Amino acid sequence: MVKVGSSSLTTAAGGLDADRVDALVDVLVKQEDRQIVLVSSGAIAAGLAPLGFARRPSDLARQQAAASVGQGLLLARYTASFARYGRRVGQVLLTSDDTSRRAHYRNAYRTLDQLLELGAVPVVNENDTVATDEIRFGDNDRLAALVAHLVRADLLVLLSDVDGLYDGDPRKPGTRRIEEVAGPEDLVGVEIGKAGKSGVGTGGMVTKVEAASIATEAGIPVVLTSAGHAGEALAGAPTGTFFHATGRRSAGRLLWLAHASVPRGAVVLDDGAVRAVTERGSSLLPAGITAVEGEFTAGEPIELRDGAGQAVARGLVNFDAREIPQLIGRSTHELARELGPAYEREVVHRDDLVLMRA
Repeated sequence: MVKVGSSSLTTAAGGLDADRVDALVDVLVKQEDRQIVLVSSGAIAAGLAPLGFARRPSDLARQQAAASVGQGLLLARYTASFARYGRRVGQVLLTSDDTSRRAHYRNAYRTLDQLLELGAVPVVNENDTVATDEIRFGDNDRLAALVAHLVRADLLVLLSDVDGLYDGDPRKPGTRRIEEVAGPEDLVGVEIGKAGKSGVGTGGMVTKVEAASIATEAGIPVVLTSAGHAGEALAGAPTGTFFHATGRRSAGRLLWLAHASVPRGAVVLDDGAVRAVTERGSSLLPAGITAVEGEFTAGEPIELRDGAGQAVARGLVNFDAREIPQLIGRSTHELARELGPAYEREVVHRDDLVLMRA
């Protein structure tokens, strides 16, 4: 799994740099014994110059317009570059809504799996042209970590304009590159910078470290380095910063539910229900609910909160918000007798529920 940022693909004046794209593709095609999935930023950046924008716009509507123009330019450039080696590419555009719901998640997996099986290189990006604030990943670094989990990647390589993670501003003397990160404790006290001055990206080092955390907790090691060192990273040579895997692979959709979904509302749990969900791995039943907040429909993500308002879990709800008040505090058997067998079920099933970190 390889993710490349806008700043590694564009010129100083704006627009795609064909030489940079070709240099990246030259490295990727050499991995003949590996299947590569590429998450590529650059759609909005590619659309700035054609639309006459001097810099990345701040409002969502104009970002979507730039992405609409730039996405075609970006894919055309990759298509032409990979064609030099007789390789095909396939475009995969995602929103978080495509992957937190069970059926959509399976569809995304099948598409990527088939592209790889057919020898094509999937080029993944967020669907910026239609994504709203509620269904945006926020940055392609996080998208890359989640897609790496989706395709069961062995390694995630995050390519930046900086050759690794430093313990301070790399432009200042005395800072050093951190060669390995074994766990969160290794980052205590490290000053992590935000997006750079190029004006075409959205992340910076903060989102890359967050993405590394998501991937490593899901059992996927991460290399963070510059685009110029992509070859070394894929060859397993020492380069950049290596983040060791810290966890085990979890059930597929749950990682997306935890990191890519935006809750549409919440239910408040009594103390017994909190313990059942967090300690015993139980589903959430109507009897354990004390209140409902927000407007949502069945199948959407919601938060499960304790009496103090702290989110203890997130899950996909089986009822509309307007239905839940009549269910509060009642057993499923009682509800089935009064309202019918459709109400003898969980409000959130344990298979659609993920605990949130304290």
